[in-house]
Amino acid sequence: MTWAKKRSLAAVTFLAVSCAVPLVRAADPPADLCSLLPEAQVSKALGQTFNAPAKSVAPRPYRNTAEGTDCTYSTKRGDHVLFRAYVDPSPSAAKELFSKLKILYSPPVPVPDLGDEAYFDPRHAIHVRKGKVRFFLSFNDEPTGEKPLKDLASQVAARL
Repeated sequence: MTWAKKRSLAAVTFLAVSCAVPLVRAADPPADLCSLLPEAQVSKALGQTFNAPAKSVAPRPYRNTAEGTDCTYSTKRGDHVLFRAYVDPSPSAAKELFSKLKILYSPPVPVPDLGDEAYFDPRHAIHVRKGKVRFFLSFNDEPTGEKPLKDLASQVAARL
């Protein structure tokens, strides 16, 4: 190889690696999982003014699994949205847990083209898995909230 070809190959390799590094970092969820769903988006989707989320620890679904984060958005009139998110050690661990938990929420209604997998449960909450993150959204257990919840879930999934 000539000196010019080696130099070009090195430049192309450097450029490819430089572009790939941000993609790897983008797959990691933020430390504050509530930041994935700003209250302004919740308010816009549901046509009401919601407060900033009250944050708390979500229970482990099974022993020796990760704790999650609960983000509860509320209005003055008493409506509330629960956004619960878990970050598992790997995408395969998230997939396994998601499958186990889906059995508890039967019968699930699949939601195509959302994350790696998504469904509505019988209480009209939406459950989504994307990469190593699992989350769900519920709005006062009302069927009228399915469309806005799907829209909000799509926005969260796009940030992961």
